[in-house]
Amino acid sequence: MISAFLCSMVCCMSLLDTANAANRIRVATIGERTPTLDKSGGYQKMVQQMIAFWKRELDQVIHDDPDLIVLPENADFPWGLTQDEKNEYVKVRGNQILDFFASVAKSTNSYLVYSMRRYDEKGLLRNSGVLLGRNGETIGMYDKNYPTIKETESGIIPGTEVPVFDCDFGKLAIAICYDLNFDELRERYVALDPDIIVFPSAYHGGFVQSVWAYTCRAFFVGAISGRGAPSQVRNPLGEVVASSTNYFNYAVADINLDYRVVHLDYHRGKLKDLKKKYGSSVHIKDPGELGVLLVTSENESVGVAAMLKEFGIDVVDDYFKRSQLVKKQHEI
Repeated sequence: MISAFLCSMVCCMSLLDTANAANRIRVATIGERTPTLDKSGGYQKMVQQMIAFWKRELDQVIHDDPDLIVLPENADFPWGLTQDEKNEYVKVRGNQILDFFASVAKSTNSYLVYSMRRYDEKGLLRNSGVLLGRNGETIGMYDKNYPTIKETESGIIPGTEVPVFDCDFGKLAIAICYDLNFDELRERYVALDPDIIVFPSAYHGGFVQSVWAYTCRAFFVGAISGRGAPSQVRNPLGEVVASSTNYFNYAVADINLDYRVVHLDYHRGKLKDLKKKYGSSVHIKDPGELGVLLVTSENESVGVAAMLKEFGIDVVDDYFKRSQLVKKQHEI
C-alpha cells in the first residue's frame, strides 16, 4: 500500500505524459540547498563530498530520461563558507564539479544547467549560469547581470551580456536569483524570444516567476535552493504545471514547445473551427480571466504556426501591436 501511494504521489508530481508531439521535451528541476561540510578535511575533500552529494540528488531524476536538468544557484560549493573560504574553495575546485556535471549530461544524453562561482578568462570573479550539452560540452555561460549588493561587494563582477543559447529543442535563456527583480533584463529577454528560461536561484521570487513566463511567452523552469521554497515549471501563461513538494525536492514534467500565445478577441469562431479540424491534435488552454490562450500543436506533421496561419489567427503580440496602431490612428 505504501509503495503504491508513493508511486501515485511521484506520478502526480511529475506530470509525465507519454504523448508524442513534434517538439515535446522532458524537463527536470531539483531544488536542494547544498550541505554544510566539515572544513577540517580540506577543500579537496569538500569537492569530493559535493560530487557525491549531487550524484545522490541527480539519481532521483535521471531515470525519467529528461532532456533538460536544472540545478540551483551556487550548486557547486557547500553551504556555510565565508567569502574568503569560498574564494579558496573555487581555486581548489577548478573544473572538477563542472567535469562531473558534464559526465552526467553526456551519460544521460541531456542538457544540464547550474550556477557556479568562477574566475573568467580575465581573472574576474563571476556568478555564472552554465549550459552543458547532450555530449557534455559547455555550450555557453551567462554571467549574472544583477548580483546582490553583498555579492558585488564580495568581488563578484556583474555581467552585461544576455545570451540566448540554441539547443536542439529551441532557444534557452538563463536568469539567476536576484536578476528576477529587474525589468530591464526581462525586457531584453522579451525581445530575444526564448522558448525556455531557466532560473537557478537561492530565492523563489513568488508571482514574479509567472510575470517572466507570461511576458516572455516562454516556459520558465526554476530550481530553488533552501528555505523549503518549491522548484517549479511554469507554462507561457504563467501557470505552474509541475512542482516539487514538501516530500520530494524535485519535479519532472513534459512540455511541448510547439506553442503560441493568442488573444481571444476576433478569434472565438476561428479557434472553434481550428478545433473542429484538428481535434485532439491541437490543445487550446484557457487560464480564465486573462483573455489570452495557449495554443499547442500535438500534430506530428502540422505545426502550430501553420495551424494559426490557416485560420487567420494572430499571436497575442501582433494583436497588441495592431491595437497600438489603431490607437495612434484615432488620437486627437
